[in-house]
Amino acid sequence: MLKRWLEHPLTRGFDLDDPNLIGVRRKLARDKAFLRRLYEEWYEEIRSALPPGEEPVLELGSGPGFLNERIPRVITSDVLPSSGIDVLLNASGLPVASGALRGVVMTNVLHHLGDPRAFFREATRVVRPGGAIVMIEPWATTVSRLTYSYLHHEPFDMKAATWEFASAGPLTDANGALPWIIFERDRAVFEREFPEWRVSLIRLDMPFAYVLSGGMSLRGLVPGWAYGVCRSFERTLKPWMRHLAMFASIVLTREGGLPA
Repeated sequence: MLKRWLEHPLTRGFDLDDPNLIGVRRKLARDKAFLRRLYEEWYEEIRSALPPGEEPVLELGSGPGFLNERIPRVITSDVLPSSGIDVLLNASGLPVASGALRGVVMTNVLHHLGDPRAFFREATRVVRPGGAIVMIEPWATTVSRLTYSYLHHEPFDMKAATWEFASAGPLTDANGALPWIIFERDRAVFEREFPEWRVSLIRLDMPFAYVLSGGMSLRGLVPGWAYGVCRSFERTLKPWMRHLAMFASIVLTREGGLPA
């Protein structure tokens, strides 16, 4: 009942894999002032984490976002067609020359990849040494696991035995706990399998702001002017983020040479 009441009228009735939903969510990202400020902060964080250089940056799952307005030479991409997307692709096979990118970036995308190992192999090929993967993803904490389990439409399985999962649709299937699984629970496995990547940063944040924004599917619960107040309060909670945070900013740095 609560989830039904919170559902935004513009997204009600859409199948999650309907390409027309992207346009609706793009409108929400711009019209919901609180949500727009949240994405602007995320995009600035992504921009500042990228290494300098003239090579382009590939954004996975661009969907309704506007990162290309914030970072020059961004190639937007998605698995579903929509206006404003430069290229349709699957993260398991990137149509990019070896070493051509200074970075791959994404916002709430990794946990939708049914074969993350294939993505990391491709990223190893296309990102030059010194480049980066920068992502903002859900994270498992004491509080977030309850929120994601009861107020979110995506599965959140911290006990999943494998990173991979079968995908019937690009947005329908996911595991919101996947970033935590890869970079916390199974971090030693990641470091062993992908020694070309160094985990440079995992920063936990945002216990309340995204929930209050309503995200791309739910009603916003607070006006845009309250964003600064909310974020100031959240920053005072930094010592407790391992228990409270909903998201993690994750930065991987590409080391060594390019694959032969």
